[in-house]
Amino acid sequence: MIRAVIFDVGECLVDETTEYGTWADWLGVPRHTFAAMFGAVIAQGRDYRETFQEFQPGFDLAEQREARAAAGQPEAFGEEDLYPDVRDTLATLRADGLWLGIAGNQTTRAGRLLRELFAADVDLIGTSDDWGASKPDPAFFERVAQIVPAEPHEMLYVGDRLDNDIRPAAAAGLHTALVRRGPWATVQWHSKEATKTPTFRLESLLELSGLIRHFNERAR
Repeated sequence: MIRAVIFDVGECLVDETTEYGTWADWLGVPRHTFAAMFGAVIAQGRDYRETFQEFQPGFDLAEQREARAAAGQPEAFGEEDLYPDVRDTLATLRADGLWLGIAGNQTTRAGRLLRELFAADVDLIGTSDDWGASKPDPAFFERVAQIVPAEPHEMLYVGDRLDNDIRPAAAAGLHTALVRRGPWATVQWHSKEATKTPTFRLESLLELSGLIRHFNERAR
C-alpha cells in the first residue's frame, strides 16, 4: 500500500527555466548557450554544477548565490513557475486521503518560498539545508523515513532524476515515480534504468492518483 507521496522540487513541482536563465544572465552568457552546455554536462553524466565551471573556472555556487542576493537578485520562484498540473495533483491526492510531503535539495531561502506556496497543501516541507544532508546521500532518505508517518515501502518519492531521486529512493526502500520533464528526465528517459527502476513512469503528475489507486487495490 502507498500511504504517503513525497515530491522533489526542481523540475518536478517547479519549472526552473527562469532560474537557470537568470544564472546565464549573471554569468554574462547567452541563455541558449548556457542551456546547451547544461544539457551536454547532464548527458555526460556529470554534476550539473560543472556547467558553471565551463564558463567561469573556480565558480562557487554558494558564494555566487550570496553575491546575487546582495545585488538584489536572489534565487526566486513563485506560482507562475509551478508546472500546470501541480495544484490539481496535490488537491486530488489530498482528497484521496494520502499524506503529502515535499523534500528536495534546496536552500533555506527556497524552503521559505516553498512554505509560502505550499504550507496549506502538504504535511511536510523539508530541504537539504534544513536537514544537513543532500540527495543522493542515503542520509537524506533516512531523514525522510524518520519524519514521514509511514514505512518506507508505503512511501512514493516523485522526481525527475535517476541519479538524485529514483535510484537513491529505491535503494532506501521507497517506491518511486519518474516524471518526464526537465533536462534530466528528457536525457535519461529511454535508458534501461529509467525503464526498469521506477514503480511508475509519468508524463504528468495528474496520472498519480489513478496509478496509486490501482496499485493499492492490487496490494489489498
